[in-house]
Amino acid sequence: MAEIIVALDVNSRAEAEAKVRLLGDAVNFYKIGLELFTAEGPDVVKAVKAFGKKVFLDLKFHDIPRTVERSVTSGGKLGVDLMTIHSVGGKAMIRAAADAAAAFGETGPKILAVTVLTSLDAGDLADIGVAGRTPAEQVQAMGRLALDNGAAGIVCSPKEVRAMREILGPAALLVTPGVRPAGAAVGDQKRVATPGEAVRDGSTHLVVGRPILAAEDPVAAARAIAAEMAAAR
Repeated sequence: MAEIIVALDVNSRAEAEAKVRLLGDAVNFYKIGLELFTAEGPDVVKAVKAFGKKVFLDLKFHDIPRTVERSVTSGGKLGVDLMTIHSVGGKAMIRAAADAAAAFGETGPKILAVTVLTSLDAGDLADIGVAGRTPAEQVQAMGRLALDNGAAGIVCSPKEVRAMREILGPAALLVTPGVRPAGAAVGDQKRVATPGEAVRDGSTHLVVGRPILAAEDPVAAARAIAAEMAAAR
């Protein structure tokens, strides 16, 4: 069954702990990204793990293979469950990350490769030198590269999930930000879908932030999204 990952896009450990405490058993998986990790460091990961929750450490490593290998090892020691790297780091970097994660065995972190950020469209890709490819085509190329070199899955927008499920097969983790309940504001995301659509197309994890954390009743919002996901199986 697909899981919700709530994005803890807050700037302090205290606020993160308050959100986790508020959501209680309605949510079991949380994303810690650059904003929160830069503010609070490894201690915020330990704090969320202390609640018995799973952690998606979304720092999008992109560096030389040895540096990424050591970074993944550090994340594994913190007990994180998912970690991101940028697929454009290349084969050697992806393999170094995957090998470092594999050293922890079955309980170690799973490596996800970021393909194309959900805030980018074809014009943005052209601006950074990826001319002549649509976002979907770039996602496919990066997804194949990642899985061929040991990554457990990818991060992609809901718009590419169906094609990537067909290309990468049933075992790949497909983690999708850019999920918005029907009628919700899309914010800075450009390629979005509803929770039900994403699950039907093959997403294994849906990353949701503002539609839950900014809701009048965050627990009710989380449960409503979970119900929509369950109905879409």
